[in-house]
Amino acid sequence: MKIAVLKERRAHEKRVAATPETVKKFMNAGASVVIEKGAGETASISDSAYEEAGASMAADAAAACADADVILKVQRPLHGEEGDELSAMKKGALLVAIMNPHGDEAIAAACAQAGVTAFAMEFMPRITRAQSMDVLSSQSNLAGYKSVLDAAEYYARAFPMMMTAAGTIAPARVFVMGVGVAGLQAIATAKRLGAIVSATDVRAATAEQVESLGGKFIMVEQDDDEGGETAGGYAKEMSEDYKRRQAVLVAETIARQDIVITTALIPGRPAPRLISEEMVASMKPGSVIVDLAVEQGGNCAGSKAGEVVVTDNGVTIIGHYNVASRLAADASSLYARNLFNFLSPFIDEESGDLNIDWEDEVITGTALTRDGKIIHPLLTGKS
Repeated sequence: MKIAVLKERRAHEKRVAATPETVKKFMNAGASVVIEKGAGETASISDSAYEEAGASMAADAAAACADADVILKVQRPLHGEEGDELSAMKKGALLVAIMNPHGDEAIAAACAQAGVTAFAMEFMPRITRAQSMDVLSSQSNLAGYKSVLDAAEYYARAFPMMMTAAGTIAPARVFVMGVGVAGLQAIATAKRLGAIVSATDVRAATAEQVESLGGKFIMVEQDDDEGGETAGGYAKEMSEDYKRRQAVLVAETIARQDIVITTALIPGRPAPRLISEEMVASMKPGSVIVDLAVEQGGNCAGSKAGEVVVTDNGVTIIGHYNVASRLAADASSLYARNLFNFLSPFIDEESGDLNIDWEDEVITGTALTRDGKIIHPLLTGKS
């Protein structure tokens, strides 16, 4: 089995889909690995480090993909445009990446037409066995950490309380909206920096997690007994009445905060709007908002993807692209392990070939295309 690792070409992407560590693991399992030259440069991995691990190098994507049985990427391949990567993949090849079929409606059809079997790692089911394969968790964890550091960069005050001979500095107040993996890491990081932290989420079950990290949980009464989450453990979209009551509570809370970090996403849907213009206007000059959902439309009014905006009342709204990629070395290390953990159970110990079990839950949950057809229930309307 030949595995190819391509250099990422999409804007704002610095990660890579394999590291020398995972290259060695794949080779020990009987596979050969080819890396496109320069694939790891932006993640602080040199070509020589890959060669020392046993990989061979290819001059470009076409050379890397030639006869490759498996192609590993971070972002979905370019297709139907300059630098097209999908056309370089052979029919029957397996493509493993963050495919974003909701954001790129043509990608699944393009893979099917090319005869490429595509797996969307962001669709990994939330089951215990798949935790080590969960790219959303591994990358969101780093994004939550980095969001606090980004806030600290623009916040012109200290985070912890400091008692000095010249007087006492009050601690920063941090409010985290959305208590998934990113939110929990943001809470933990802000607490480590000495802030007073509070958080909110539509899922009642997250209250204990927030409090275990030293934060205060803020929440309006639920609509029903479902706990505000889907069967897969994700936050669900709530009723208009819930949103109205939540907006009142958030408005009262935000006016007292120094830093707000928003992380709320709904799979396959635009990010919910949590912070209105009026809420932003109620905040003190020098306050900071970090919108981690900005690429899906944003949780905060006035946030702009790829920009840092300062409002008329002196509030800084940070909307960086691809926050996990801003920690490219660690993000790549975790992502690469996710991919190895996903593929390794299907590698035959004797032959080194890949034998996919199409009944396995992690396969049915992530497979987008097979045998020239789109097969994922979310894309075929059979979910």
